[in-house]
Amino acid sequence: MQTGPFRMLGTGPRAAARQFAVLVAVAGLLALIGILNDPVHTNRLLLVAACDFGLSLLALLLPWRRFSRHAPAALGLAGFAVLGMSTWSFGGVAAGTGPFLVLIYAWAALHFPRWILAGYAIPATLAYQVPLILTGQPPLVLGSAFVLMPIALAVAFLIEAHARHLRDDRERLSRIEQWRAAMINTLAHDVRAPLATVRLVFEELQETATGPQARMIGAGMRQAARIARLADGLLDLSRIDSAGHLKLDRADHPAHALVKDALSYVREDADVRAEVDENLTVHVDKQRFEQILLNLVSNALRYGKPPVIVTFVRDVTGDRLEVRDHGPGIPDDLRPRLFGQFAVGGEQGVGLGLWIVRQLAAAHGGQAAAEARDPGVAMVVTFPPPPPPPQQ
Repeated sequence: MQTGPFRMLGTGPRAAARQFAVLVAVAGLLALIGILNDPVHTNRLLLVAACDFGLSLLALLLPWRRFSRHAPAALGLAGFAVLGMSTWSFGGVAAGTGPFLVLIYAWAALHFPRWILAGYAIPATLAYQVPLILTGQPPLVLGSAFVLMPIALAVAFLIEAHARHLRDDRERLSRIEQWRAAMINTLAHDVRAPLATVRLVFEELQETATGPQARMIGAGMRQAARIARLADGLLDLSRIDSAGHLKLDRADHPAHALVKDALSYVREDADVRAEVDENLTVHVDKQRFEQILLNLVSNALRYGKPPVIVTFVRDVTGDRLEVRDHGPGIPDDLRPRLFGQFAVGGEQGVGLGLWIVRQLAAAHGGQAAAEARDPGVAMVVTFPPPPPPPQQ
């Protein structure tokens, strides 16, 4: 939805009125410029300019939301009247007003249905013909209406058909988005109840477990906690798709501990190695960083070959997280859509991992990319440098 008094794009009565206001304001400016070429008709041109500017102001100030959605169509009728006055002011020369008549039709086609466009035919023809008759133009000039009006109508009908098609597509996509968001939200909420029971069972078992059983229960509790965070992340990721942004809780974290904590959720038998400077501190959202790293590591284990090497370094451009595998690399046909939704999918996954990585990287102000290695591939996520410490 467009907001603000000077936003020009969009649909609805207010947007239509604002666009019309700009159109007639331009016509008023041209009338003032016309005085330089035709000073004899200065008074008439000033009257036309005053009418244009007055109509523009009226279009901006009227409370269109209180009226029907087609109410701004009345502005077109007033616009035709002013165009007729302009033709008369120029002594019956319609070379300047004819294009504006077509522009009014084009504007109307963007906002109103065909029956309004058809209804414009008579007033538009009168606005074009009457000034020519009053100024005594020859039949050849009068007959130009039989060329201009069908052209204006044809252009308007084409624009209206295309605009209607785009509106229908937008409404369909909006309905799909609403259902998708509702399904994600429902899934995220419904996961929490059984997950709470699972965690409660783990906690009960942990009190008496020893040895290998205690380690297994501890691993299960960590995974259950991660699933709970992922359920919360589903809600945030749905907002990424609809609003294009995600609120982050950034703070300074030791990079080595951050990577080590995230990798604790990877299965113990996986050949994953971390090479991170213990003195490096990074400024990220801890939970989102964990999602990024685990998605990249899971992707490397699923599609690549061990060992998987995780590095985190800082250079002049910022912080660089790299997850490299030693597999066959990325097929050429997959590269253009690698970070898209459902890029791979199938039996090995749903194909959202790398898309999530790119969205979370962008939310941090960074980027995600794939770099070829020999052998394997490196998934690289860059983060902007941390902010400078506050001045004392």
